[in-house]
Amino acid sequence: MAPAGRMSVFFREGNDWFCNAGLPSDITVIVDGVNFHLHKFPLISKCGKIAKIVEESQSVQEGIFTTTLEGFLGGPDTFLLAAKFCYGVKVEFTARNIIMVYCVADYLEMTDEYGEDNLFSMSESFFHNNVLRSWKDCIMALRSSEPAGKKADELQIIGKCLNSLSMMVCTDPSLFGWPMMMYGSLQSPGGSILWNGINTGARIRSSESNWWFEDVSYLGVFLFERLIRTMEKRGIRPEILVGAIMYYAKKYLPGMGRWQGGQSTHTRTVASLNLTPVVVDQRVLLESIVKLLPEKKGKSFCRFLLGLLRVALILGVNDLCQDSLERRIGVQLDFATLDSLLIPSYSDSDTLYNTDCVERIIHHFTSSEPKPSLFSPLSCDLEDSPSSGPIKKVARLIDGYMAEVASDVNLKPGKMRALAEALPESSRSLNDGLYRALDIYFKAHPWLPDKEKEQLCNIIDFQKLSIDACAHASQNERLPLRVILQVLFFEQLQLRAALAGCLHVLDPESAPAGITNIPTDIPGQIIQRDGWVSVVRQNRVLKVDLETMKSRVGELEEDLSKMKQEMRRVTKSHSSLSSPRFVGRRTGCKLVPRSSDAQEDIVEITPPTPRVSVEPARTSGASRHRKTFSLT
Repeated sequence: MAPAGRMSVFFREGNDWFCNAGLPSDITVIVDGVNFHLHKFPLISKCGKIAKIVEESQSVQEGIFTTTLEGFLGGPDTFLLAAKFCYGVKVEFTARNIIMVYCVADYLEMTDEYGEDNLFSMSESFFHNNVLRSWKDCIMALRSSEPAGKKADELQIIGKCLNSLSMMVCTDPSLFGWPMMMYGSLQSPGGSILWNGINTGARIRSSESNWWFEDVSYLGVFLFERLIRTMEKRGIRPEILVGAIMYYAKKYLPGMGRWQGGQSTHTRTVASLNLTPVVVDQRVLLESIVKLLPEKKGKSFCRFLLGLLRVALILGVNDLCQDSLERRIGVQLDFATLDSLLIPSYSDSDTLYNTDCVERIIHHFTSSEPKPSLFSPLSCDLEDSPSSGPIKKVARLIDGYMAEVASDVNLKPGKMRALAEALPESSRSLNDGLYRALDIYFKAHPWLPDKEKEQLCNIIDFQKLSIDACAHASQNERLPLRVILQVLFFEQLQLRAALAGCLHVLDPESAPAGITNIPTDIPGQIIQRDGWVSVVRQNRVLKVDLETMKSRVGELEEDLSKMKQEMRRVTKSHSSLSSPRFVGRRTGCKLVPRSSDAQEDIVEITPPTPRVSVEPARTSGASRHRKTFSLT
């Protein structure tokens, strides 16, 4: 120990530390290249490790004893603090140095076996009585614990700090969905919470559950990951943990703020930590975040995942991480929006958007959709299926996506076809979106040959086109001739079906015989409910609609006739090609004779009698009026 009545003073000269204890130095300890010229007695009386080294040495009696401490935790600064303690100098414990001092005291074996109130017991007492009871000190201690490494884990220091933080977070009732207003009348005059009239000493924090997000964001990636795992085990709600993860990602991953709709941008902190943000490896951070995220669905969460996927593609994360993100997005693709799905292509690809990634996401969605049972009566009707809502929503989303990417001049036809066929045909009740996307694609690719255009048009079910889409397609010069003929054919079928239904409503006796099984009890109900005036008014409206349909059918038949005449004129010079059947084969169509009961296209309308009632048109009656075309 230092001589009585004198205070030991440590001073440095170059790369050497000395102690003016009034006695010559008899031991030199080397730590990371720094020489400490000290005295044996103060060290061996407090430090068990150095005492053992000196005892085992064979050169104890030979002048100054020299030893080197390899890989010393904390370096020369921490050893200096331990040396001062051995000389009786008062050591100040703080949240910033306590974990390192704790670990060094254990490494040097400065236990009570080598002196009462030794460094190990004092640092342990300060850690448990001061650090673990303070939110701020726990954060500060964890932030400074990274150099301690495995030694801090062996002493369970890190685990104790994480448990303490999670317990403090758990004292916030809002994390468990408890109403904060219930404490309105249960507060002491000082603001503390009362429990059965007893002052608990705890104060109500903010009613918001994100009060701790900013503070824990100062921890490193691995400590933050361990903290979230600890909180998860304590039963904190997953949506609260997701909020903390999203906040952490927004702070350290560039561009993530755009994809966190609904997240508060106001930075709040409980304690004034005076810390700078940690330096993180963004790739390691993103891969850790993906592992932490729970299996959760929601619009904002899906948007956040799509933002993570964009950053992941930029950083080049491993395949497992990217596949996990694509799978998570796929199972909730019905919550995605078009702008978040437009992922740019960051690779060497010539295309503007990463369609391959979106295609994989669609496949994850279709594989996660519940399949109807083969023997279930609902399997025949997709509209009645519980999964029909999400899949139809996704179909509209993908149709919009295809329309956006179609203007890319480098997009190959095979990519468009793969995107369209990634969803089953039953997912689209109307094919108007597909037609719009292909029309934009043909406009952006005018050099595309008719053969490839026809192959792309094969993905459209023309029977699922609306009247407006059919009208547009029949006059679209960008479509191949064979496709236009097919559109005209199905448009005519739709009009004839509607016409036949109207005829049956106006005069059931003069309607085609193909329309059967019409219920007879509904007209009586309409007459009894609405009276004769309502029936007459409806019949007049139907007559006007009928005249419009007849006029449209006539125009379409006239256009078809002109097209046939033009085709005959082109092939007139070749006598072998004058046959109408050969012309049909050349255009990819096959004419089928009309049925005997559909010879006439225009039926005279007789004014309805008062007893004639209105019946909704049925398209099934047009099955006997169809002309079928088949592409070769």
